[in-house]
Amino acid sequence: MKRIVLLALLALAVPAASFANTVVDFSNRGNISGSVSGLTMSNSELFSVTGLNGGGIITGNLGTVSFTTGALMSGSLGMGGMFAGGGSFTVTGNGHHGIPSGTLFTGTFSGPVSWTLVTLANGSHNYQLMGTVTGDLLGKPFDGAIEQLTDNTGTAFFTGHPIGSSGNTAVSPIPEPGSLSLLGTGVIALAGLFRRRQKI
Repeated sequence: MKRIVLLALLALAVPAASFANTVVDFSNRGNISGSVSGLTMSNSELFSVTGLNGGGIITGNLGTVSFTTGALMSGSLGMGGMFAGGGSFTVTGNGHHGIPSGTLFTGTFSGPVSWTLVTLANGSHNYQLMGTVTGDLLGKPFDGAIEQLTDNTGTAFFTGHPIGSSGNTAVSPIPEPGSLSLLGTGVIALAGLFRRRQKI
C-alpha cells in the first residue's frame, strides 16, 4: 500500500516539476508614457524570445509588446508610486525567425504595479516598473512577472511624456488542478491493477 501512495505522489509531483521548468522570456525596448489614469507602453519592439515551444533564444525584430496599467493608487508620476492592476498586456509576433504571426500572449496585470524612482549617485534618475501578469500564451494559461527600466532622465523627473524603456517579461504555465488529479488517480488505478496481478 505504501508503494501505491508513493507512486501517486510521484505522479502528482512530476507534472508540477515539468511545469516549473517551462519559462518563456520576452525582451523588449520602446517608450513608456503615462498619467494618473495609468502607464502605457505601445508597440514596443520585441527583440528576443527564449523558451517558446521549448526552443532556445531567438533574436531580431520579432514583434511588439504593449501594455496599460490601472490608475495611480498612491504616490506620483515623478516621485514613484503604485498603479492598480488590470489594464492589458499583449505580446504579438510578426512571423519572423520562427516566431508565430499574431498574438503570442494576452492578459492583464494581476496585482498592483510598482513605479519606483531610482536616484543614481550622480543625481540623475531612472524609473523601474515591476508587476505580475496573468493570461494566455498561445491559448494556454500562463502567469509571470514584468520588469522595465527607463532610460536616464538626467536630473529631470518623469512627467508622463514618452521615455525610453527596456526590460523583460517571464511567464510560466499554470498547472490545471483537474488534469493533475486525473493523472494521479490513473496511476493509483494502474498500481492497484499491477498489485492484483502479482497476487494471482
